Amino acid sequence: MAWLILVLAGFFESVWAIALGESHGFHRCIPTLIFAVALPVSMVGLAAAMNSLPTATAYAVWVGIGASLTALWGIATGAEPASLARVALLALLVGSVVGLKLVS
Repeated sequence: MAWLILVLAGFFESVWAIALGESHGFHRCIPTLIFAVALPVSMVGLAAAMNSLPTATAYAVWVGIGASLTALWGIATGAEPASLARVALLALLVGSVVGLKLVS
């Protein structure tokens, strides 16, 4: 159950990071509201997962999921370039997150 919570928390980390960028310094209402909801949901999920998982593992997985989803969103929306190297490195990041699950 802790792993499911951690994956969801990582998803919400990506949501708040994207919303933060879209808020343009908290000047846009809807992205700011999304940020304000997603941030505590992500943190509470991370904290809950850390009750059962080692801190370093939980944090690395949370960051890895959030960073990879945020980068993929940027590529999908055209905000960031999609190069072979970028996609390969994101695949390595996702593989590392999966690897942490497998060795835990």
